[in-house]
Amino acid sequence: MNRLKIIKTLMQKKGLKNYLEIGVCNGHVFFRVGSSFKLAVDPAFTFDNARKIGKMIVNPYNIFNRYFTKTSDDFFKEDAPELLSQKKIQLSLVDGLHEYAFALRDVENTLQYLSDDGVIIMHDCNPQTKEEAGTLEEWRARGNGQWNGDVWKAILHLRSLRKDINVFVLDCDQGLGIVTKRKPESTLDFSQKEIRDLTYEQLNANRKEWLNLKPADYFYEYFGLQKG
Repeated sequence: MNRLKIIKTLMQKKGLKNYLEIGVCNGHVFFRVGSSFKLAVDPAFTFDNARKIGKMIVNPYNIFNRYFTKTSDDFFKEDAPELLSQKKIQLSLVDGLHEYAFALRDVENTLQYLSDDGVIIMHDCNPQTKEEAGTLEEWRARGNGQWNGDVWKAILHLRSLRKDINVFVLDCDQGLGIVTKRKPESTLDFSQKEIRDLTYEQLNANRKEWLNLKPADYFYEYFGLQKG
């Protein structure tokens, strides 16, 4: 189970089509999505026009892609109000800068334009080591390896301070946070200051409870789908 399979399954089985991806990078996920309404937001795409054309041939849905070479903050300020005023986002992948504040803003901004049956998928929510949960500077100093950052703190924030959404993390693909406009099955009681001060060691000792961590196959149960 990974983020692309979840996206494709929700599109095919639940009819969720209007797609927004934040943090597209080389388009590994974005170009494979089948929708005639796809928005790509990234301040530094790592592909050129030739790759765009090639991906149109492989997946004709890519003819309809719209690209926004800017930060997600600027996209939501400058483009989203007009672009999404009449056409709600039904499915979104949030995979931008892997830091608490940035991931949280991306989710909360997306929620403003999310349909009632929409789904937000957050990548990098379940770091397995302290190094993977470190800062951007520490990751750059290492020069390689997986970096999840502290996106996990955004999960705690949403579960503590947003009582209008349900949030859990699937235990697969670096931790996939699932956010829907449903009544929360359970909540936490952290303040924003408390969340900022939490450490990886504390997360590791309380991982299942804090992340509302679920096995990968829970995805099918939650959305009422047959596995396959």
